[in-house]
Amino acid sequence: MKHRLIIGLGIVSVALTGVAHAQQMRVPYGHTLTLDMAKKCVAAAEAESKKNNWNMAIAVVDASGQLVAFQKMDNTQNGSVQVAVEKARTSNNFRRPTKAFEDAIAGGRNAILGLQGATPLEGGLPLVTDGKIIGAIGVSGELSGQDAQAAKACTDSLGK
Repeated sequence: MKHRLIIGLGIVSVALTGVAHAQQMRVPYGHTLTLDMAKKCVAAAEAESKKNNWNMAIAVVDASGQLVAFQKMDNTQNGSVQVAVEKARTSNNFRRPTKAFEDAIAGGRNAILGLQGATPLEGGLPLVTDGKIIGAIGVSGELSGQDAQAAKACTDSLGK
């Protein structure tokens, strides 16, 4: 009985350590995404897209997941509109790049498909300033890696 208790306490200790570590890794949400910041972000993603002759839909959401800015470039496929918004919301709501979901599925974690509101396509990135998530960008219209490249132009612009 004593042996089982020791094993049980060890398991609980490991589980609690894992929870504490996960909580430390979470980036908190902030509330400072302004319309001007969102516009700057969209402009940077558009400039990267134009430089590469890509047609993109670009969505920026705030920390609550609400759309702040959106732009659909000329000749962008219609299906990319909703995908861009969902990439932004996924990245914001789950506090990570959407590529993490795409990679998890590629690695065999098909359970990810059961997460409501998780779009497992690269091209969504959190917007982080002062160590807090203030929103996210989602870009869609080309290959996922190209979408991500345009999104990264946005995150880079906020650091300037």
